[in-house]
Amino acid sequence: MKFSGQGCIGLITLALLSACGGGGGGGGPVGGGNNTPPPSNAYTPGVFQPSSTYANQCSSTTTQNHFLRSWTNELYLWYDEVPDLDPSTVPDPLDYFDQLRTDALTPSGTYKDRFHFTYDTDEWIALSQSGVSAGYGAQWMILSGVPPREIVVAYTEPNSPASDAGLERGDVIMLVDGVDAINGNTQAIVDTLNDGVFPFDAGETHSFRILKLSGQTVDISMTSEEVTSDPVQNVKTIGTASGAVGYLLFNDHIATAEADLIDAIETLDAANITDLILDIRYNGGGYLDIASELAYMIAGGTLTAGQTFERVTFNDKHPTTNPVTGEALAPTPFHSTTQGFPGLSAGLALPTLDLPNQRVYVITSSSTCSASEAIINALRGVDFEVYQIGTTTCGKPYGFYPEDNCDTTYFSIQFQGDNAKGFGDYADGFVPDSTATGTDGDHVPGCEVADDFTRPLGDENEARLAAALAFRESNNQTCPAQSGFAPSGQLKPSASKRVLDGYMIRSPFRENRILRDR
Repeated sequence: MKFSGQGCIGLITLALLSACGGGGGGGGPVGGGNNTPPPSNAYTPGVFQPSSTYANQCSSTTTQNHFLRSWTNELYLWYDEVPDLDPSTVPDPLDYFDQLRTDALTPSGTYKDRFHFTYDTDEWIALSQSGVSAGYGAQWMILSGVPPREIVVAYTEPNSPASDAGLERGDVIMLVDGVDAINGNTQAIVDTLNDGVFPFDAGETHSFRILKLSGQTVDISMTSEEVTSDPVQNVKTIGTASGAVGYLLFNDHIATAEADLIDAIETLDAANITDLILDIRYNGGGYLDIASELAYMIAGGTLTAGQTFERVTFNDKHPTTNPVTGEALAPTPFHSTTQGFPGLSAGLALPTLDLPNQRVYVITSSSTCSASEAIINALRGVDFEVYQIGTTTCGKPYGFYPEDNCDTTYFSIQFQGDNAKGFGDYADGFVPDSTATGTDGDHVPGCEVADDFTRPLGDENEARLAAALAFRESNNQTCPAQSGFAPSGQLKPSASKRVLDGYMIRSPFRENRILRDR
């Protein structure tokens, strides 16, 4: 796996696993160039040639930088906040691209654009179309990235090296390739930990000592391979005194999720559920079309007919036309039919739950991003009741059209998404708030509850699912007492969302809102 940009590799080495004191399908053709003569690389500040002039001219890094400079000026949402850098002064297009973004801050003081990234084009295609990426099939949660570190399993993919090795939610890494993962405090140890925990290629073998929830320690060895994500898991019905409740764990808005979500909704609809608990605590996003389909299947046709799922706003150069597709700007509707992702034909009618109470309980965390947040925002935009259990979402009302140039796919924020009420200002996330009411704003009625690694996802006694069930039974009025992390202490109401949730390291695709250039 090769990707770069803020929040990717830098996060792994600086904020994730560190020694003390060491820091905390797009519009272009896929391929490596063409036979068009190279354009002039003359640089004039404030003057921009069309990006097409430089597209896929791969023999010169300066020409590639010119492409990125012009493309950013054309499409970046905050193009007028980007420094105009001479393309000839930066020898690496990835480094040059990294500087083509705003440094403005959100009201909470975080960077407005913390989502700039790139991806190797071949790996991007493999991941986005099929959910395949190199690894063990273990999703790690970093509860503490500096000594004493705490690296815990959030979940595993079925039939993966991790599941075959017996890894389970809540398992803690003690040793990696013989070095201390908890207290090791040299750069060499940090490098070994990063290499072992986050293999970049298939075929890498690494050893681990694991602390099980039972207190037992076990030694295992895993070889990384191309793992296919299973985006929809733990579909079940929970019996309660006030009717059957459906539970659905949804982890990725990848192409294969379309068919899996349809199967899940049909299963839950056949069970005649009265309410749905949608667990998206680890879902960072992906294709917006998938989010629209799921929102439609939850809310049903009556409430969503003729309504906007999301309206995208580009920069002020493009007030009426989508600059990527060339089509007139039109809102994304609640999709009532399949959109033709691999495995299903386009135009098939989607099932709906027809929930009698017209409400959904969403389980969230700071790892809930982008297309997942769009589901929350869109449902609230048509006055479908949403209740939030967990912690504040990541805050990403922005999205991209992926753009390939010279075998690298670039992701630069190009639009903001608003719901049917025109709301999209949640750059600091959706906040579960026991005092909130209604379907407007970034505070959502619900309860703040810490993650619980002592029980499997979907277990009715797991803290967040138990809180959702109890909150529902109290007629959406009573939140549980503050619950604790396991195994790392108690949830403190004043703590930041990152302290509450830890860090989840995953590919950038899985933390975005992606539009397709059809």
